Amino acid sequence: MPRFSLIVPCFRVQGFLRECLDSVLEQSFRDIEVIAVDDRSPDGSGAILDEYAARDPRVRVLHLPENVGLGRARNAGLPYATGDYLLFLDSDDTLTAGALGAIADRLAEAGDPDVLVFDYARTYWWGGTRRNALAEVLSATDGVFTAAERPEILDLLMVVWNKAYRHEFVANNGFRFPPGYYEDTPWTFPVLLGAGRIATLDRICLNYRQRRQGNILSTTSRKHFDVHDQYRRVFEYVDSHPELAGWRPYLHRKMGEHCLDILAKPDRLPPAAKGEFFRRTAELYRAYRPEGAGLGVLGGSYASYRLRQQAGRIARESGRQALRVRRAAAGRARRALTGAAGHRAPDEHLVLYSASSHQGLRGDPAAVYRKAREIAPELRGVWVVKDAEVAAGLPADVEHVLLDSPEYRRLTARAKFLVNDVNWPGALVKRPGSVHIHTHRGTPLKYLGADLLDKPGARLGLDVPQMLRRADRWDHSLVANRHSELVWERAYPCHFASARTGSPRNDVLVEGGPTDFRARYGIPADHTVVLYAPTRRDYVRGGHAERIDLARFAADLGEGHTLVVRLHPALATGPARGAGLAELHRRGIVVDATGEPHGEQVLLAADALVTDYSSVMFDYANLDRPIVVHADDWAAFTASRGAYLDITAEAPGHVSLSYPELAALFASGAWRDAESARLRAGFRSRFCEFDDGRAAERVVRTLLLGEPMPAAAVRVPEPAPGHDLLAST
Repeated sequence: MPRFSLIVPCFRVQGFLRECLDSVLEQSFRDIEVIAVDDRSPDGSGAILDEYAARDPRVRVLHLPENVGLGRARNAGLPYATGDYLLFLDSDDTLTAGALGAIADRLAEAGDPDVLVFDYARTYWWGGTRRNALAEVLSATDGVFTAAERPEILDLLMVVWNKAYRHEFVANNGFRFPPGYYEDTPWTFPVLLGAGRIATLDRICLNYRQRRQGNILSTTSRKHFDVHDQYRRVFEYVDSHPELAGWRPYLHRKMGEHCLDILAKPDRLPPAAKGEFFRRTAELYRAYRPEGAGLGVLGGSYASYRLRQQAGRIARESGRQALRVRRAAAGRARRALTGAAGHRAPDEHLVLYSASSHQGLRGDPAAVYRKAREIAPELRGVWVVKDAEVAAGLPADVEHVLLDSPEYRRLTARAKFLVNDVNWPGALVKRPGSVHIHTHRGTPLKYLGADLLDKPGARLGLDVPQMLRRADRWDHSLVANRHSELVWERAYPCHFASARTGSPRNDVLVEGGPTDFRARYGIPADHTVVLYAPTRRDYVRGGHAERIDLARFAADLGEGHTLVVRLHPALATGPARGAGLAELHRRGIVVDATGEPHGEQVLLAADALVTDYSSVMFDYANLDRPIVVHADDWAAFTASRGAYLDITAEAPGHVSLSYPELAALFASGAWRDAESARLRAGFRSRFCEFDDGRAAERVVRTLLLGEPMPAAAVRVPEPAPGHDLLAST
């Protein structure tokens, strides 16, 4: 008896079916059976199913004599399923890599619940990906529960394919799919309401394909009237289970919202049928109305409903128009304020700070701010933050201002110094006498600025000329080495002076400052911490490419090791962490440090760094600890993005070109051998030459206070011989 039975109904999906089946059969977890149901498909789907069955004994094909529709095709496959758990996979969707293994692990951990709900991502025909907007519901608990204990589980999309069902639970309750559209509704509500033990898995296990055409629910048809019968079936189930009577108000509201959502969709109902659909919805809403419940918009006529909708659209458009007017007025006010302030000298003691697109105290600007408070208390430092949520996370003694607020505009017109690690907004007008200090965000390896003009894929959506116009405001560009100085002058052909200060945020690395990272994450003091910090890819839409099986790497590192993962900041809020990282963190297999705001605290806690092409390697080299470069896709990366040096030839340590090579480096101990130390020494001498632990002080004294700095504070060794791709320029 297999662990999983996957039931896959097929109808007119020959263009997607192979990808679907491959995503199942190529899973590392192999204790499965596939019940593929050919719903009398008129295309080549049936032949494709027979082809797969002929070469893989785990696939069984059922050819139906007539087309019965999606729900009844699933029913047809149920009697042939022998697995402990049932999964239903639509034949144009795909499982993500490692999904079945993750589901199996979670089921075992939860003690075989009746239902396991897992996450999914919408994948669009044009290549975009968007994670389930209610993913946080899945991460709220590690235990099991009932719908009554956590009713928010019913707010998730009412679909069948984001769940694993205990076979015995389904059989004992006689759950089956009805005919017609929206067949998932009278399955999912009874299943979740009837389940005694529900568990969740905070991992994207399925890619829900959003087809440009051919999606049944996006087809204009009277078949959408089926939703009314489906909700009647839901209420029939509740009526037959008196213990569920308390759910009637919730289901009544859910039914009304669902039906009105269908009515509002422009591609669902024929225009001539919309009035009838509204009336039938209202009749159903009245029929199942709980005592004391109102009717809302469904209590009136379709004509009055349309008037309400039209009024709402007018109000929204008026709001947008008012917003445009306010923005135009704000622009005029900014220009007027700047003109008025232009007659006054800047406030010599006012410094505005921003970091990571106004995310709060981070990076180089934060290091400069702290040093200024220490040695130049006469300077008033004010942080620009993007919203009230970021402001709430600031220490109580940190002065701040919200972006685009009147106070922000007043201060930008008065400040002598503006310190940032990314460009200030385009609307900010640089005043005569003000000084812009640009800190950057690390030593550059991959192409930036004007160099991206030759890389159309990497600059997709990026307005390079506009970016350069913003860089025209820079007065000082901080550099940690002469490589950076050369790169910035080429990538940003603007009028600024390079300041050989070092990177302020690296002062704590040079000095070996304290970190509480291990204690906060419960990492044993005697463990060897290996930090894996990959960068984003421009050749993959969304930027995330899983180059390493994290669970396997953590296991291969063995006892006494902790694998810490820190994704690129651009991936922190997208679907990347939901592809498995969040679940591995919850289970204690790895530590997810992607959300840590202060990267230097993570670096200080790590005994070794594994990265690919992230600039974090240049910072970490200051610690003089082992670095391994995993460059298995270097050719693809450089072709799509471009690089200023060949990191595989001038690496700060050993280079692996495949996962077996990476695992062998750690198994053999070579990751920290004499050759690793030799390579690291050459790398440090070249790329850490201005990092001496006094970078922040140097910025404050020389650029903010205008004081001299002893020349001895800057160590400038001879550059290591290499093949800098910029040398000829």
